[in-house]
Amino acid sequence: MLNATPTTETAKDLEVMAQALERSGGYRVLRRLTPLARREPPAGVQTRQGLFVDTETTGLDATRDEIIELAMVPFTYGVDGEIYGVGETFQQLRQPTKSIPPEVTAITGIDDAMVEGQVIDPRAVAAFAAPAALVIAHNAAFDRKFLERFSEVFNTKPWACSMSEVDWAGEGYEGTKLAYLASSTGFFYERHRATHDCLAALELLARVHPVSRRTGLAQLLDRARTPTWRIWAENSPFDLKGQLKARGYRWNAEAGGGPRAWYIDVVKEAREAEVAFLRAEIYRGEIDPLIRRIDAYDRFSDRC
Repeated sequence: MLNATPTTETAKDLEVMAQALERSGGYRVLRRLTPLARREPPAGVQTRQGLFVDTETTGLDATRDEIIELAMVPFTYGVDGEIYGVGETFQQLRQPTKSIPPEVTAITGIDDAMVEGQVIDPRAVAAFAAPAALVIAHNAAFDRKFLERFSEVFNTKPWACSMSEVDWAGEGYEGTKLAYLASSTGFFYERHRATHDCLAALELLARVHPVSRRTGLAQLLDRARTPTWRIWAENSPFDLKGQLKARGYRWNAEAGGGPRAWYIDVVKEAREAEVAFLRAEIYRGEIDPLIRRIDAYDRFSDRC
């Protein structure tokens, strides 16, 4: 029987066997996720401090549900899109005001006994996040809303999303969930705990992907740095909602940072064409829709 923690020689033997299985064409081997190794950036490369965050919560509604686990993993990255090191993780549990729903425990493994008496210290969170030049989450539209309610520090940071701001489909992947992306790139990890999810996402951002031959982080930084324009189709005819949906418009049900209406986010170069579409196909007349510029400081926030 192999040891749970193989020796160096045993690990080499196992890797030889894994490679032999892969060469046979009949097997695909997944390797356990290992921490990214720290390395020195090349001379002249400017580096920044990033922060990858993940929350586990009692539900999906940031206005009613609560954080029960928070993990933050600091990392050093270059403006070239390379990750050069990962720091010590911040991880804390929190007892919510109501019992954790069974379906949440089934997904996360976190139950009431685990969080009893546990508190996430807001001051410690603010101090830990303060040095970050960029905050990233895998589904930032979810995590940012919870974290901005928890600590003001997250309102002051630019945010990016490893799920929506990397062109996973263009790279040949058929989904954007962390577990799927991990297995598709050849590794596995302990799922649905905040720290493990952060480390898995950082591994995906550090890897060079097959079509672009660029790291996931390089793609993400390009998208995060590019402002978009949100165009609102206010009071659009109800019977034309299918056309809007087919074009990529989404419904703003909460109306937190804008009207209760259909909207789309486009780059600057597409702004005039989108307004022309609304005039010709939706309103059939001259209109000046509400347009708002959005950058990484506002993107994924309730303010948008």
